Amino acid sequence: MAKPFSLQTLLDLSQLRMDEAGRKLVELLAGAQKDDQRVVLLQQYRDEYSERFVAAAKLGIGRDTMNNYQFFLVKLDQAIAQAQNMAAQAKQRTVAGQRAWLDQRSQVKAFDTLSQRHHSREQFIENRKEQKVQDEHAARNHRVDGDSNEE
Repeated sequence: MAKPFSLQTLLDLSQLRMDEAGRKLVELLAGAQKDDQRVVLLQQYRDEYSERFVAAAKLGIGRDTMNNYQFFLVKLDQAIAQAQNMAAQAKQRTVAGQRAWLDQRSQVKAFDTLSQRHHSREQFIENRKEQKVQDEHAARNHRVDGDSNEE
């Protein structure tokens, strides 16, 4: 009977960790994409609002209205800067998540290689035992046939 792989528990654990790192990476990628979309939407909204401001200014607007437009554009610029900062942080977390997943995958591959070597070695031992039994059986049959021929 073949011996079980002694590091099977570690292989299973590393596979679970790799799966968890993969799930986390998917979440991080989705979050980074969402943050990137938020930046694009804010930039589009700022561009549209700026165009409205220019169009209104051409028609003539009062000082308070102009100040309101400018104040809101500054607030939009701040929101864009904050969203860009959040997107950059999300990208950093995603890169870290990719590294973590790759590290876990490497660990799984290492344990899997050891497992395959173990199973190959056990199969070799099992095949040798089987061959020995067959050889002994053939030798016994040959002796029995030899003894009956001598009579």
